[in-house]
Amino acid sequence: MSTEAERTKVTVEEMAHRFRGEMVPLSSKLSYFSILPMAEEDLRQYVNDPVAAISPAIHAALPRLAVILAPYLEKGNGKDGDSVTFDRPPESRQVACSRRQVGDLTVVAFGVKDIEVADYHYQFYSTLAAVVADCWPADVQERFYRTIREELGAEVHGEVDEKSWHLKQALLRRQTNVRKETKLFREYARQAFEDTLTLYLHGTCCDIDVETGPRQMPSRYLRRRLELLVSVFPPPEGYAVLPEQLKGR
Repeated sequence: MSTEAERTKVTVEEMAHRFRGEMVPLSSKLSYFSILPMAEEDLRQYVNDPVAAISPAIHAALPRLAVILAPYLEKGNGKDGDSVTFDRPPESRQVACSRRQVGDLTVVAFGVKDIEVADYHYQFYSTLAAVVADCWPADVQERFYRTIREELGAEVHGEVDEKSWHLKQALLRRQTNVRKETKLFREYARQAFEDTLTLYLHGTCCDIDVETGPRQMPSRYLRRRLELLVSVFPPPEGYAVLPEQLKGR
């Protein structure tokens, strides 16, 4: 016999099928459905503002994407994937975001209850960056690879975020020619792209500060990456990332 807690859990895929016809369109590519009742101001912060700040070039490259705003998400045990739940799961099983492919629709669910909006924005853009990295154009990939090779050749210390930092350390430990395109190099370069794009998108939408620390890459190299992203994914009209763009806005 199922428990009450089990009956309140529904997989992300089941939710997507159940509410597909009720998704609210945000653009030709993006739609959303909120399981939680939300005031108009909250919806603006959770969906309208983050989507409005997405570069048109990124928007054009995206697959059809559906965002589900859920109370909590619980890590799945098997092929069914993660579940939406109204009761907070144990910390070891709670996840911030879950991504599933449902037919021709890429579904991303976020657990938003008890989460700061700034943390949600980070998760939203981190997930979006991962989707972009699945389909990034070959010319963008090659330009970013070239930038990474130049950084490695110059022995640039640090990275943008934890995941790329750890992959960079693995590459440096295990590969003699760190600029050679191997599986290790591609894994690191992709994660560096995701982390940098997350920062770029988050900075386009919100006024954020880059945390300093021993693992943070020097600002001139970070700026170089951001300038590359600005050139291939220009921000929407009225949005800016770099200081001189902000002054001229």
